[in-house]
Amino acid sequence: MTSTVNSMDIASTPKPIWEPGQDRIERANLNRFMRFVRERTGNEDIRRYSPLYDFSIRKPERFWQLVWEFCGIRANGDFEPALVDGDKMPGAVWFPNVRLNFAQNLLRYKDDRTAIEFRNERGQSRQITYSELHCEVARAAQALRNAGVGVGDRVAGLLPNIPEAIVAMLATASLGAIWSSCSPDFGIESLVDRFGQIEPKVLFCVDGYTYAGKAFACLEKANGVVASVPSIEAVIVIPYAGDPALSEYSGKLRSWPDFVGTGNPNLEFELLPFDHPVYILYSSGTTGAPKCIVHGAGGTLIQHLKELVLHTDLKREDRFFFHTTCAWMMWNWLASSLAVGATVVLYDGSPSWPKDDVLWDLADEIGITVFGTSARWLASIEKAGLRPGVTHKLVSLRTILSTGSPLAPESYDYVYGQIKANILLASISGGTDIISCFALGNPLMPVYRGELQCRGLGMKVEILDHAGEPVSEIGGELACTAPFPSMPVGFWDDPDGARYHEAYFSRFPSAWCHGDQAILTKRDGVVILGRSDSTLNPGGVRIGSAEVYRQLTGIEEILESIVIGQQWMNDERIVLFVRLREGCSLDDALRERIKLQIRNSTTPRHVPAKIIQVADIPRTHSGKPSEIAVLDAIHGQPVRNRQALANPRSLDDYAIIPELQD
Repeated sequence: MTSTVNSMDIASTPKPIWEPGQDRIERANLNRFMRFVRERTGNEDIRRYSPLYDFSIRKPERFWQLVWEFCGIRANGDFEPALVDGDKMPGAVWFPNVRLNFAQNLLRYKDDRTAIEFRNERGQSRQITYSELHCEVARAAQALRNAGVGVGDRVAGLLPNIPEAIVAMLATASLGAIWSSCSPDFGIESLVDRFGQIEPKVLFCVDGYTYAGKAFACLEKANGVVASVPSIEAVIVIPYAGDPALSEYSGKLRSWPDFVGTGNPNLEFELLPFDHPVYILYSSGTTGAPKCIVHGAGGTLIQHLKELVLHTDLKREDRFFFHTTCAWMMWNWLASSLAVGATVVLYDGSPSWPKDDVLWDLADEIGITVFGTSARWLASIEKAGLRPGVTHKLVSLRTILSTGSPLAPESYDYVYGQIKANILLASISGGTDIISCFALGNPLMPVYRGELQCRGLGMKVEILDHAGEPVSEIGGELACTAPFPSMPVGFWDDPDGARYHEAYFSRFPSAWCHGDQAILTKRDGVVILGRSDSTLNPGGVRIGSAEVYRQLTGIEEILESIVIGQQWMNDERIVLFVRLREGCSLDDALRERIKLQIRNSTTPRHVPAKIIQVADIPRTHSGKPSEIAVLDAIHGQPVRNRQALANPRSLDDYAIIPELQD
């Protein structure tokens, strides 16, 4: 995405749009952590963020040990050494002599304070205390154990953002099994593409759900997944939309109440190595099936706590909301706030139904203190003319988090002008691949419009030019040039690590790159420019073009196609170009048939915003369609590797297509 930040703003020293008051600075967890680091190290220079950041990347072993101690992570074993083979990227090993359990750390509290506040668009609500959560997880864990689930087994969720999703995840993690979830708007083929690779033993799903006032059934979908994934031995159905008639479906289906029972078993935790897998997330590229990214329990836990406690300034009294689905890593990030003892606020449904300000109603009702959303949603409510600062009280709200795509400078103006003036607006950026952030917020620093406040502690983030040399104040490839704990354990079924290495380390030796372009400003802020590869990224959800292409093979009119993400309105939209058989034309009926096929077999996010007929598709000499060439052409950029194309003149038409301008 082309940055809308003026180059003069990056090079000059504009006035901040917000600065923290002295009281906020003094009460910040990050301020307490700096004092803690000074006491433990004797380094009196660490009184500002910059020297703390320098310490965190110069002394990573000591830094992460201090984060561990400050955040109170529970584990057994020897904390020395903290890092082995720290010069290898990849290949470094963190805390090799430690054993822990992810769920035990998220369930460290067992009192009557509220753990989960749940609402949905149908008006349903539920409140769960930490004591009740502990009991519910214990029952679900015992049921999974009785179903034969143990260390290393996979458990999958086809679930909306409901409390049972968190309960099932924690129960899975307590046993040392691995959790993986998708949202119920995925089509059967997309689900099988994912769950079929990891071969789960148990699948949790709902009978149905609603979105934007429309009801959607799920049991047929679950039945279709079971038919294609023989490893699934049991399907646990949560009666969310009504009272499901399970007898009509596979004999593997059982209801959640029958499965978990009403007993009060003890909750036991399997203590496992630091890098034992806890999650499998999915990120798809331009070819082949989605990548199954395996994340370790220890790395995920310590990274999330660093980001939540230090960068987000989350405290026990906070009520933390993020509008997310169970398919997005922000759900995993949100769940980790249980380890802080905060109240997790879950919302299932459309953020704009039955009215555009439904989430602001939620913020006032519950007293949300930290509000997470997407850049796209903030832009949409601005266009809708919402003025939450006038229509709502927002008394408790002190932080807004934005992610998914770069937050436009104009959206900063909107937040501070129409939502709340005295608030920390933190645009954050990272990804599914690292289940965390490279750049994010900071309660001690000012906010400048269009900029992420800082690079994350312990993350040696640099912007590299085409030669792999660090640069600042100009665009380049965002890279991390030193190991960090939340690097994936690897990809599922990638025994030699070849696909993992190709995905992140093929661009520059010993530097993690996953396709983001960025600028490091002289204030040490970060401006995310967008994607540097051809992966689709609408609203921050990474989609592989292969998933779209797969749906077009059965449409006889289409001879060839190419799909790209066009920079549009401070976000990205999917555009599909098709070359049709002679005598065929792209009429409304064919457009709708293409969209329906993609929607039914994948997810609504995969559906192109534009479908355009073209005379030819640019191809390499080996016959592969060149998405990057089309990206360059439609964005008015010099075409990279034009000499590699067999038909470079085909690109001339793409630069002048009028439909791309509206």
